Amino acid sequence: MSTTQSERLRGLLEPLVSKRGLDLEEIDVTPAGKRRVLRVVVDADGGVQLDTCAELSRELSEVLDESDAMGGPPYVLEVTSPGADRPLTEQRHYRRAVGRLIRAQLTEEAGGGELTARITDVDDEGLDVEVPGVKGRKPTRRRLAYGEIAKARVEIEFNRKAAEKAQQKSAANDTESKEEA
Repeated sequence: MSTTQSERLRGLLEPLVSKRGLDLEEIDVTPAGKRRVLRVVVDADGGVQLDTCAELSRELSEVLDESDAMGGPPYVLEVTSPGADRPLTEQRHYRRAVGRLIRAQLTEEAGGGELTARITDVDDEGLDVEVPGVKGRKPTRRRLAYGEIAKARVEIEFNRKAAEKAQQKSAANDTESKEEA
């Protein structure tokens, strides 16, 4: 998609998306046979409901039909929320992932390598994470600046309840240890 078309589409669609309290994450136009697919990815702090995507799709469709932003050839409009495997690139992505397990590739300046940790807090400078303990060891806390992260994604947890129980037990043990001291 040409930059000018991308800019025109973003300029046209972003105000409508923002009016609903959503963030416009991505616009992508790809060929699909004789048609094109316009994929509009939106997100919000509490996630995006299917009904919201459907309503927004109808509204965007009307605006696109009234404009010439997509040109003459036919296209299919797809309004969706980001998948679980999308990269974390913005502060708001990390903020929305608080409490989730992430896998991050660290920059050379941060020691390189890969880190799997749970996000506990996010601010303007970076994020606080808890690295799970290995072989019965306690989890450790670490601070990461955004500049220390080359790339990151949320890890899908199939047994999240067990992870939450372990985290609650760890927090309870920390509280008891502090009270004893």
